[in-house]
Amino acid sequence: MSIVKLHVKKNDMVKIIAGKEQGKTGKVLRVLPGKGRVVIENLNIVKRHTRPNQLNPEGGIVEKEAPLSLSNVMLVCGSCNQATRTGVRLLEDGSKTRYCKKCNESVDK
Repeated sequence: MSIVKLHVKKNDMVKIIAGKEQGKTGKVLRVLPGKGRVVIENLNIVKRHTRPNQLNPEGGIVEKEAPLSLSNVMLVCGSCNQATRTGVRLLEDGSKTRYCKKCNESVDK
């Protein structure tokens, strides 16, 4: 799979727009650009059977967050509090920033 153009970053608030967790919002914990996926805090929980190890001496069933596809999440704008598409704007100092296409405000702090 080729590297996907990223529209979300770590610590962004996102809304899930497809799948079993549709309509829920959460914070991005990790971005996996090579696979085009994101891990969102307390969403898309799966159960994994683990063997005993030093971190988990008893082993057993562990619940953890599974990655979601980037295409199934939308960034939530901080100023208008809606899931929105984003664009990239070039600033005067030559740096790039993401902006909300609904309210035209910058998303990056």
